[in-house]
Amino acid sequence: MEVQKPPAKKRKLTDKHVPNAILHSEDFSEDSRMYHDLLEMEKRLDWTMTRKRVEVQDALGRPMTTTRTLRIFLSHTVSGQAWQQGESSTSDGNVNVETGEGIPAWQFKVEGRLLEVRLLSHYVNLQRCDRREQIPNQRAKDRVPPRKFSTLVKQMIVELDRDPAQYPDSNTVEWIRSAANQPVLDGFTVRRRGDAPTRIRVLMYLEQHPEQYKLHPELSNILGIKEESRTGVIQALWNYIKLQDLQDKVDRRLIRADAQLRNIFGQDQIQFQQIPERVNRFLMKPDPIVLHYTLNPNVPPPDKPHAYDVEIKIDDTNLKTRMTHVMLSMAPESAKELNKLDEEISLHIQSLHNSHLKRNFLRSFSDNPHGFIQTWLESQSRDLENILGSGPSEGATLRQDDLRRSEFFRLPWVEEAVAVQEGLRLAAKAGL
Repeated sequence: MEVQKPPAKKRKLTDKHVPNAILHSEDFSEDSRMYHDLLEMEKRLDWTMTRKRVEVQDALGRPMTTTRTLRIFLSHTVSGQAWQQGESSTSDGNVNVETGEGIPAWQFKVEGRLLEVRLLSHYVNLQRCDRREQIPNQRAKDRVPPRKFSTLVKQMIVELDRDPAQYPDSNTVEWIRSAANQPVLDGFTVRRRGDAPTRIRVLMYLEQHPEQYKLHPELSNILGIKEESRTGVIQALWNYIKLQDLQDKVDRRLIRADAQLRNIFGQDQIQFQQIPERVNRFLMKPDPIVLHYTLNPNVPPPDKPHAYDVEIKIDDTNLKTRMTHVMLSMAPESAKELNKLDEEISLHIQSLHNSHLKRNFLRSFSDNPHGFIQTWLESQSRDLENILGSGPSEGATLRQDDLRRSEFFRLPWVEEAVAVQEGLRLAAKAGL
């Protein structure tokens, strides 16, 4: 049974350049120059797009942060208070200790959410835009859901200013975000019994990215910043070193301390790689956000909660989503269409090259038929003698250049070199 051979793979043409003979021809100079300019523009565009893609890929690998506004709401509700019992027609003044019905109590709530981002258009004179920061035509199920309030808080302490003798319940409530799988929440609620007005203080440590630190006053006075990330502090210190020209002229890794940095470094000079370790000693835990609230159960709660806006640095998920969308924006259909157009251009260039050769052939024949035939016969004769190695003239008509190059292979050491090379090849094949 005859085995069918697989079809030969079609060679893909990739050359899109016009032959030099056509490019420098007076008849096609203008069109050739326009096409050459298009190729150069395409080359620059491809290079720019490739560079931007690499930059986007590199940026996706680095942490991207943005400053958002976190709005915190403080509110309370009451139950079982005297003014509520007086208004209720169903209450008979009885108190149920087990269910807590009729016992004066209140609930203090701490809630929060990130405000929606309004884009600042960097392309239209930085004018405000009313669109939300979303990818055009993005499906609702593909959008990133808003983060819960508890994911933005690292630690929260609620202090109640109450008489412990009268209210034995704990007057300090603390919540710490642990590594365990804690449920994410939109807010926190503190429940207590009582009808006395209470002053409440809320201490809140935010979960920021990158982590923020408070600078020691000595370092803060030098850099002019009070709170920053570790990377930002080192960058600011490096800018100060460059501004004051504190690098050693010979060894650029050596930093000479001036009068202000001498207290930070503890010596007159320091290696650059030792700076992060010294800087860590001057970074402290940031101050908490302190919120005050007065809860009076004897009057109806306010209709609207108290709201406070604080700035928080978090991962810029919207920017990452947009950059990923840019990386994947070229659909397979578009790429396939571009490849098809490139193949068509290469085919046209190949056809143009063949047509140019045919045109020159026919023009040469029409200009001087006798000379053209004579030159063509001499060329065919030389090619035939080159193939056969001999002829009616015993190679006398071979070109002298070919004869000079052939003498190289008749040198005495050529045979020995061929034998050594062949021996090495056979030894490598045998695995020796």
